[in-house]
Amino acid sequence: MPPTVASVDIVLPLEHSEDEAARREAAAGKLGIPATEIRETRLRKHSIDARQRAIKVQLRLEVGIGQDLPPEETPRWSAPALAADARSVIIVGCGPAGMFAALRCLEHGLKPILLERGKDASARRFDLAPLLREGRVIEDSNYCFGEGGAGTFSDGKLYTRATKRGPVARIYEILVAHGAPPRILTDAHPHIGSNLLPRVVKALRQSILNAGGEVRFQTKVVDFLIRGGRVHGVVTAAGAELTAGGVILATGHSARDIYQILHRREVLLESKPFAVGFRIEHPQALIDRVQYHLGRNQERPRLLPAARYRLATKIRGRGVHSFCMCPGGWIVPAATENDEVVVNGMSLSRRDSPFANSGMIVTVEPEDLAGLTARHGVLAGMVFQKSLEQAAKRAGGGGQIAPAQRVTDYLAGKTSATLPETSYFPGVRPAPLHELLPQGITSRMLEGLRLFGRQVPGYVSDRALLLGFETRTSSPVRIPRRDDTLEHPQLGGLYPCGEGAGYAGGIVSAALDGLRCADAACGAR
Repeated sequence: MPPTVASVDIVLPLEHSEDEAARREAAAGKLGIPATEIRETRLRKHSIDARQRAIKVQLRLEVGIGQDLPPEETPRWSAPALAADARSVIIVGCGPAGMFAALRCLEHGLKPILLERGKDASARRFDLAPLLREGRVIEDSNYCFGEGGAGTFSDGKLYTRATKRGPVARIYEILVAHGAPPRILTDAHPHIGSNLLPRVVKALRQSILNAGGEVRFQTKVVDFLIRGGRVHGVVTAAGAELTAGGVILATGHSARDIYQILHRREVLLESKPFAVGFRIEHPQALIDRVQYHLGRNQERPRLLPAARYRLATKIRGRGVHSFCMCPGGWIVPAATENDEVVVNGMSLSRRDSPFANSGMIVTVEPEDLAGLTARHGVLAGMVFQKSLEQAAKRAGGGGQIAPAQRVTDYLAGKTSATLPETSYFPGVRPAPLHELLPQGITSRMLEGLRLFGRQVPGYVSDRALLLGFETRTSSPVRIPRRDDTLEHPQLGGLYPCGEGAGYAGGIVSAALDGLRCADAACGAR
């Protein structure tokens, strides 16, 4: 066979998956050539198939047949020098949508002015201490607000089904160019980890600054400059008026004041479905045992990561499903105001916590909130979320203590006398969670948990714990935009973007939407 480079998919038993000789033999067999003809291999995709007791690893290899592989290009990001008179674009929000929008603006030769209500990632970490230890929320610097957005301290899951929205591989490459582990380029379900993400977002910020952009922290937008049916800029809490050729609004799903500002200014908004429920927590060893078919006292093999799961069903027209599953992770307080308790999940890159947690949520459609809609209009979903968070605060009894209940007691309709150990640092308090959500949600949750308990042995047990409430799964409000220009249909120059506008559902999809909106704002679509 003449010298060439080929791509080949192989499957190996777990125990041989890291063995280079085994990889070459399998690749040669698939290609129908002697293994001696393979000069070099390079991993391009790695995924684990644990559906059967004998766990397999699926690998995609690039192989050099009779020749070495070409040198691997190191991912990098660069932008042309910014002209002194470059047009500026204001970007509100320094999450993945905002940061990737800023990078794309610089690629197009425009100057991004990135405004973030919270602090930089280093200062933001210090502000988590009073939240965790005292139950006191610093309202513009917490798990939701600050450099990198809500994703900075929530595991950094990168897997997305949004492949039709843009170049997912390019998002991964840019992240690696800024310090993310190279394995995200090959893992089937990549993640970075909350311990590594702050370093990555700081490097992204430095690239924006080095290329001529601006990043302003603790700069909260409180109004928009609207004239002649266009947005010309923003007003900050300090009273400054900033003008630009366009405003990309990428504030994330927890910036409720932005929805209120737009609603007050009679800017068109839309209700959209969202979901609420609990965080459910199990011993990670139980999830490992079920997912990897292990014996009761058998440890997870070294080559296997902490097991994850995904559960979903539909009950009487509403989805009941797991959400943002964090293997080897922690449950964290995600409140943004002091009168509420909100729970979310995170994992470090090692995913080595003894606990596994996931959202367990039920879909809420706009028609489910007819009573609130009569009073609050398009903001009914936001008001509903807030009411649940305040109920969790009362049931928790103070600070960021979360109301909690053993899953078995939840199904039995009784308050737990005691609670198992949990990863949630502020602490938990027994509460009748079965009484605190509307009946339409509770009845579906009960039915869903019973179903999942039959599907996953041990999922329903007295060692499984529910914590209330998981409410920030997505925005209950969509800020509409035109299909052609991505501008708001009423306001030229305003580009609703990312999760907060209702067009994304995670780090990668938000980053992709940031690229799209920047292209639109720069006139490159």
